[in-house]
Amino acid sequence: MNDSLSSLVAAAEGIGLAEAAKRSEEKYNGLSREEIHGRMREALAVMRQSAEKGFDPKLHSMSGMTGGQAARLQAAVTENRTAGGTLLGRAAARALAIAECNAAMGKIVAAPTAGACGILPAALLTAQEEYGLTDEQLIDALVVAGAVGEVIAVRASISGAQGGCQAECGSAAAMAAAALTFLRGGSARQSADACAFALMNVMGLVCDPVHGLVEVPCVYRNASGVAGALVAADLALAGIASPLPPDEVIDAMKAVGEQLPPALRETGEGGCAACPSAGCMKKESTGCAGRGG
Repeated sequence: MNDSLSSLVAAAEGIGLAEAAKRSEEKYNGLSREEIHGRMREALAVMRQSAEKGFDPKLHSMSGMTGGQAARLQAAVTENRTAGGTLLGRAAARALAIAECNAAMGKIVAAPTAGACGILPAALLTAQEEYGLTDEQLIDALVVAGAVGEVIAVRASISGAQGGCQAECGSAAAMAAAALTFLRGGSARQSADACAFALMNVMGLVCDPVHGLVEVPCVYRNASGVAGALVAADLALAGIASPLPPDEVIDAMKAVGEQLPPALRETGEGGCAACPSAGCMKKESTGCAGRGG
């Protein structure tokens, strides 16, 4: 099991990050190469399906707080009404679609959690669309992302209840940033740097679900999370090294999470969940019109 990014980078010397991660899985988890590829291929298929389902404009969660927004964003991108361009827009729309699929009780891949399920698949699927990548390349990228996520889980946490949303959407963005860097030909060190950039840029992000549901602000943080992953990957690919060792950034995230008060760790008591308007967002239970439709 990899418990540090530095050891993962060292193991990748001469063989590449994906190969190093696969050998680690074979050694520590007893999985064959065929099993590793099979699991990732299955995960990739579910990621695609959840994105397609999430773009249904008629899809809404049972609470009525979310749904249909991914279709709106996709339309805005198609009609050139966005500020960030098509690559960012398509990635953000996909992330939103998958997160909305989750909110509507659809099948998703927890990557690494359900609340952050849209970030990694949106990054990879959009990269495939943009650069003509094969499924086998995405499978290798998923292996890389999984190895990075494993380090974060071991050294810190991927739980919003334990470490805030920095541990969920932050970890997902870090995994996506490392995977994107790998796909674009970056070195193992650059993938680790991308992970560090993604985490430091959301350090302290709280977990504050309105009414305790993984909908608001969660689904929108998936869209911003994939944007952060793209920026982090670009920084690393430009040859900018993280000024702080990636493992230390992960350790810092853990320390920050431990310092967050309970109200900001998935209890639905603080942050956005405490906004006065939040009380009128759960339509079916309150009869309020809300602002989500």
